Amino acid sequence: MLQKLNSRRGGFTLVEIMIVVAIIALLASVAVPNFMRARVRTQATQCKQDLRILDAAIDQWAIENNKANGVTPTAENLKAYVKENTAMYIALAAGSAKDSLGSTIVIPAVGSPVAVPEATKTATADLVAPDFWSPYQ
Repeated sequence: MLQKLNSRRGGFTLVEIMIVVAIIALLASVAVPNFMRARVRTQATQCKQDLRILDAAIDQWAIENNKANGVTPTAENLKAYVKENTAMYIALAAGSAKDSLGSTIVIPAVGSPVAVPEATKTATADLVAPDFWSPYQ
């Protein structure tokens, strides 16, 4: 009889393993959507930062070159006012301004506000409030 108890193999039953798998699946179903929302919010924040960088570059270009309101700089003009090897610098070197979602930002004239691309607004509309983009409406 004693020999029977000692010879029994240890391990988990199928029910125990299924309960652990169910708990892991439940945790994953909660975590993955939150991760995706955080990712989109981070991309929206980066897009807003891209707009700030572009706006500051336009202002610096206008001041250094004595340009009045209404003059529109080119991407090549602005490249010198953006930090090298950043996404905005690479986009300006290619001839256009793009945000982190890949939407093309229209370079405005001096004195005009930079506008958020419609594709960026659409991609982030369900997770950021409309006033998030202020003052880059």
